[in-house]
Amino acid sequence: MTQPTLSIIIVNWNTHDYLRSCLRSIYTHTKDLDFEVFVVDNGSSDDSVTMTAKDFPSAQLIRNETNAGFSKANNQAIRQAKGKYILLLNADTKVTEQALPKMVEFMNKNAKVGILGCKLLNPDGSLQPSGRKFPTLWSQVIILLKLHNIFPNLKAIRKYYMLDWPHDVAHQVDQVMGACFMVRREVFDKVGLLDEEYFIWFEEVDFCRRALAAGWQTHFTPEAEVFHEKGASFNQVLSPKKQAWFNK
Repeated sequence: MTQPTLSIIIVNWNTHDYLRSCLRSIYTHTKDLDFEVFVVDNGSSDDSVTMTAKDFPSAQLIRNETNAGFSKANNQAIRQAKGKYILLLNADTKVTEQALPKMVEFMNKNAKVGILGCKLLNPDGSLQPSGRKFPTLWSQVIILLKLHNIFPNLKAIRKYYMLDWPHDVAHQVDQVMGACFMVRREVFDKVGLLDEEYFIWFEEVDFCRRALAAGWQTHFTPEAEVFHEKGASFNQVLSPKKQAWFNK
């Protein structure tokens, strides 16, 4: 059996309709690329597992009895993945025509790039900024206190969110959003898997920082576009609990 070029990993938690749309978009819009798909279900109570097994039999299903968290669930599939590149893809995304082959092509041409993000779009087609600087104490204090909602033009916030950065050119960045997060296999081999102390959020930030320390670059490419609903899974969680996870 030949090694697939790309392993696509989708962690699902009660997002049946989004998951179906995501999987359909992958199989419809990804041509001339040898890929495998993993769906890691985190104890969903909806019909996600049955739907995946029935409608997408080629996807490899990993079933967890409970919600193991984002990092741990991804790591389960990463350990089994065979691809030269590994893509962590949110269930609430839809890939556009040839988006994934374009990302693979970028990685093939840029040997120093260990992590790649693409242009994320809101469901209405508007831009969803996806590149950021690494967090600083000051920027995170502002966000935790919700001051960025009152003073969105604070220098620390504009810098952290890279609000003045154009998304129409390829660029090296500190971090890219984990919704569509392509990693060269050698990066995992060198720096290890995702840190499972992060149940949700910031695991990709930590991973980008570890990769950079090991000599790998993180880049953004506008050539590949992916629609992202943003927060489909964790909109099901009450706000106080989500805020506690974020603060931790």
